[in-house]
Amino acid sequence: MTNPTEIIPGVLFYSYFSAMRKEKVAFLEDNMLIMQVSGRFTLETASQKISMGRGEMLLIQKYQLGEITKMPLEGEDYQTIVICLKEDLLRKIALEEQIETDQKYTGPSSILIPGNDFLHAFFQSVLPYVRHPEEKVTSAVGMLKVKEAVYLLLNTMPGLSKLLFDFSEPHKIDLEKFMLGNFHYNVPVEKFARLTGRSLAGFKRDFQKTFGMAPRQWLLERRLEEARHLIEKKNKKPSAIYLDLGFESLSHFSHSFKKKFGKTPTEWVI
Repeated sequence: MTNPTEIIPGVLFYSYFSAMRKEKVAFLEDNMLIMQVSGRFTLETASQKISMGRGEMLLIQKYQLGEITKMPLEGEDYQTIVICLKEDLLRKIALEEQIETDQKYTGPSSILIPGNDFLHAFFQSVLPYVRHPEEKVTSAVGMLKVKEAVYLLLNTMPGLSKLLFDFSEPHKIDLEKFMLGNFHYNVPVEKFARLTGRSLAGFKRDFQKTFGMAPRQWLLERRLEEARHLIEKKNKKPSAIYLDLGFESLSHFSHSFKKKFGKTPTEWVI
């Protein structure tokens, strides 16, 4: 298993895994266009679950938390090409094309893109850069490729302009509903604040009013309660759930569990 290769750091990178891998996505800061070269890619967020295979493409909206499963299929490795559509480039395109940017996008946060010859040819043109990472690509060339991707997306689905050119900040959302649906993600409190449309100070203040305790304390308590439920009612093994509940290590999980319930997770199973 190898790590993603960055062709243009932070903008265009190629991911290759030879074994199944599941990982938490801490925070998607930018819009992403993903082309599945081989294997199967699955994204699960609080509101959607989308899976795609060889030759399929997915546009993912910014400001999301989710879980990605990367799985090779029989006879082929797992490979993807990921293009980060950064806001500064999208703003330049909006100015050049005089695209309206004052509307809030309210559609699905991830969209499968219908395949066509133009988009497939574009990704074929990216593969030489992917296959020869030792050849340094200039930022200017890389940004031209990203810009080309945006124009081809708009040509394929003009309605995507509402998603791509929504430059609004996350609106202030229902804090209780959001946290109950996303407490298991291991991300900093600052990221939770931004995702709910609040400053850090405002988030902490609203959190105290809603839950009666500080965010970090509540997150730990909620994760431990969920762990006990999964162990007692679902017969889950501690080693199988601690990562999915936002704990960084099994030892940290076991220590916290014993401190709250008086027994380690393994002792609780017995």
